Amino acid sequence: MERVTRRRRWVAVAVAGLVVAVAGLVWFKPWALWVDETVNEALPTATATATATASASATASGEPVPGTPSPAGPVTVAQGGFISHEHATAGTVKIVRLADGTHTLRLEGLDTSNGPDLRVRLSDAPVKEGKAGWFVFDDGKYVDLAKLKGNKGDQNYPLPAGVDWSAYPSVSIWCDRFDVSFGAAALARA
Repeated sequence: MERVTRRRRWVAVAVAGLVVAVAGLVWFKPWALWVDETVNEALPTATATATATASASATASGEPVPGTPSPAGPVTVAQGGFISHEHATAGTVKIVRLADGTHTLRLEGLDTSNGPDLRVRLSDAPVKEGKAGWFVFDDGKYVDLAKLKGNKGDQNYPLPAGVDWSAYPSVSIWCDRFDVSFGAAALARA
């Protein structure tokens, strides 16, 4: 009888261990670190409407000055380069004003690790080097733009109407699963 009970205990422990291991693999997704997703989107263009009054000169927030002709194409109004945090991250981030007055966040030459639940986040937190900057991008105000389309390449994220991007001077590739920045960039006016 004792032999059957021991066997059942070992089977129960083995099954519990297997369940924990599978749950851990599903949660951490370690294979994502070795799988690259490359996205190569062209810079979006928007046609100016007949009533558009955008201008190459802009207000402090990057908005066009009313009453002048619109620029012929997209205009970079802010940009910055990524620094590495939890994972090595390189590339450039830009805020681009399109001819119709809308804004898009553009990642160019992005190169970072893949991971679970990566997001593109505008934040009011300052970009800090080293571990001091890893966890700050959910402390204050932020706008979660979208799931990261790919960990490599060029990609676009339209900014929601009504979002004053100038109130968010930094961009983070944020791992929402583990609340950590893979890399971040401070935006400077172009």
